[in-house]
Amino acid sequence: MSTIETQGQQNVLGGPLLACSYAPLTGYFRTGCCEASDTDGGMHLVCAKVTASFLDFSKARGNDLSTPRPEYRFSGLKPGDRWCLCAYRWLEACEAGFAPPVVLESTHIRTLAVIRLDLLRRHAVGA
Repeated sequence: MSTIETQGQQNVLGGPLLACSYAPLTGYFRTGCCEASDTDGGMHLVCAKVTASFLDFSKARGNDLSTPRPEYRFSGLKPGDRWCLCAYRWLEACEAGFAPPVVLESTHIRTLAVIRLDLLRRHAVGA
């Protein structure tokens, strides 16, 4: 993944926010980054490397991320893809035992309002 950073936004480690994924293109604004915005009520701030078990869990909870939705130019996620997840959805998956790994350098600092850093660190993967 590229080390391009998002101007003025920080990650959970206090450094510059790095890109999460350009393929598939992720982020609330589809910039490739898990940027924060007051217009994003879902808080799509956690850069995760999705797993099959997480995708199944999310689908069972009513958020199908694996089925292509061409009308939204969304090809569907597959295990191994990186995606900006809602902080509350990630926490819900974690509490149920299905949390996907997290890329700390690409996870926005505002995530810490919902998820403790030590919990994110336990699920961390390299950038």
